[in-house]
Amino acid sequence: MEEGQLPDELTRAHDELREAGIVEADGKISADLYPLVSTLMEPRVIVRVETTGPQGVTRSGAVVGDDFIFTHESWPGEAESEYVPAEPETLVWAMSRMVDLHRDFMAEVDSGEVIVSTMGVLDQVLERMENSEFEEPKVVAEATGGPSRLAEVLAQLNCMWRMTVVWKGAEEERREGGLSVSALAVWDCGLEGYWLREMPAEPILDGQVDSDSELRIRRTSAKELWQLITDLLPDGSQIAAQPQSV
Repeated sequence: MEEGQLPDELTRAHDELREAGIVEADGKISADLYPLVSTLMEPRVIVRVETTGPQGVTRSGAVVGDDFIFTHESWPGEAESEYVPAEPETLVWAMSRMVDLHRDFMAEVDSGEVIVSTMGVLDQVLERMENSEFEEPKVVAEATGGPSRLAEVLAQLNCMWRMTVVWKGAEEERREGGLSVSALAVWDCGLEGYWLREMPAEPILDGQVDSDSELRIRRTSAKELWQLITDLLPDGSQIAAQPQSV
């Protein structure tokens, strides 16, 4: 095969890219799309946000490259995402907007309140609430054997969201797989405020959690969550330097 010639199996895909305007007639990436494509091909930091609510699961996030930053969001049930360029100073704001972080409804927030149970009880409470209309939290708690306070908080649940940040960190900081990861999980419970899921702690690996795993949530504030989101992002010293081309 001559240098620069596409394999037969890639010809159709190349034609589709050209028809979509992603690739020019000369085979080069469209100048307008170069910032996005180059960032997706060599990301330095990837942010993933998964929100579970009444409308289903939505996925959004951000991709940080050497020169550009893009955020992306999708609608429930839609596979496609809309990518929008962002500036470094607006990244935390954009991440907070993805989870609809808002001021606390109550003037006084008891960020010290903690509820402890198990993941199995949580599943039972959520299932009971989904299948029973207008059932009082006390009744749900008695039926599931869970804490009354847990049922009260979940009765106001708007959504649950997880935010994960992945990057190629310094070698001593990397996890299995060669990447560094930071993450948090939060419940948005309306008038009951925000609750940080401290146990099981994110990030959770497959098979790491079962029905007997401890559940511990702590009430937090929008102000604290803003700081926690900020702290998820690595600083320059934590990111491994890109190899220099020869």
